[in-house]
Amino acid sequence: MSSPSGHYNVTAYLSPDGNEDVLKSHIETAAVVGQQYFVVPATPTDIRTPGTINDYKRMAQKFNGAGELCKDHQLKLGYHNHAFEFKDLRNGLTGYDVFLKETDPGLVSFELDIFWLINAGYDPLVLFKENPGRFKMWHVKDMDKTDKSVYTEVGTGRIDYKGILAEAKLSGLENLFVEQDVIKIDPYKSITQSLNYVKTLVG
Repeated sequence: MSSPSGHYNVTAYLSPDGNEDVLKSHIETAAVVGQQYFVVPATPTDIRTPGTINDYKRMAQKFNGAGELCKDHQLKLGYHNHAFEFKDLRNGLTGYDVFLKETDPGLVSFELDIFWLINAGYDPLVLFKENPGRFKMWHVKDMDKTDKSVYTEVGTGRIDYKGILAEAKLSGLENLFVEQDVIKIDPYKSITQSLNYVKTLVG
């Protein structure tokens, strides 16, 4: 078993006061564990609502700063999305657009949760073409064919993972994580079914 990345709560660092102590402590933990990626799992709630372009720009600069600290420990910073980052802030511009534009590709990568991206109405293949190489990690989970808010085992839903995985190189993919937030059958049967399907696609 290995742990190539981890999710860390850095709300204190992302706040206006910008306390780096907690961030540094988490980074040291990630380095000791031997992880390669230090992942910010989400922006704080008060940034999401209402969430302005300037809020996202400030977060992007915080990510760049955290990326510099990660680099000192041979780590790379990643950001994990949900659906709220794809809300239209102004004239089609989203918070995720701001993150992609305002972060340094040498310091900040992205852990793309494909379920939430598609839930928000976006196409991962378009994102890969517009931002090649920036999506080093994926969260792979499937979406019910009739209800986009419902999770299902990978390969049984509406998401075309065969087509998406065909563009893994364009994405910059290094690690993918199979998950399912809500499981309706035996958990071990669920993850086995999902993993077996993904294995047929990646060889």
